[in-house]
Amino acid sequence: MSMVFDLQWILYTGAIGLIAIGLVGIIWSRHLFRIILSLAIAEAGANLMLVIAGYRLHGHAPIMVAGVWPEQMVDPVPQAMVLTAIVIGVGIQALALSLAIRVKEAYHSLDIDEIRAAMQADIDAQAGVTGDLSQEEPSGREVIGPTVAAEEGRS
Repeated sequence: MSMVFDLQWILYTGAIGLIAIGLVGIIWSRHLFRIILSLAIAEAGANLMLVIAGYRLHGHAPIMVAGVWPEQMVDPVPQAMVLTAIVIGVGIQALALSLAIRVKEAYHSLDIDEIRAAMQADIDAQAGVTGDLSQEEPSGREVIGPTVAAEEGRS
């Protein structure tokens, strides 16, 4: 029984490790393609965790053979959930990669900071403002401070 516990502990540790590696890659990476790969790694860890949850040592498929159910069966629900998650994950990854290709074509980079700056420049150009404006002062308007608000309250 201890061998089963050790195997499950190792598998759970591996699944949690994959999820952690994927999350760290998503949070710390500045490259769009690496973020997509990190998402795939985290998804693989989550799928492994679900498969482990339904695992039973010496378990059989829950199929009746010769009118008799197996004594110990594996849980088919986590397996079905993993199959569904794999299909959804492939779709999400395909969409993310196609969007990354479009971003690369438009901004000639996959670095998030460069993309953000280029997108902000495009938004500023379409809005007709320059990027030199202060973040505190609206364009062409008076700044509303405590003195203006206090005068409105008195009148």
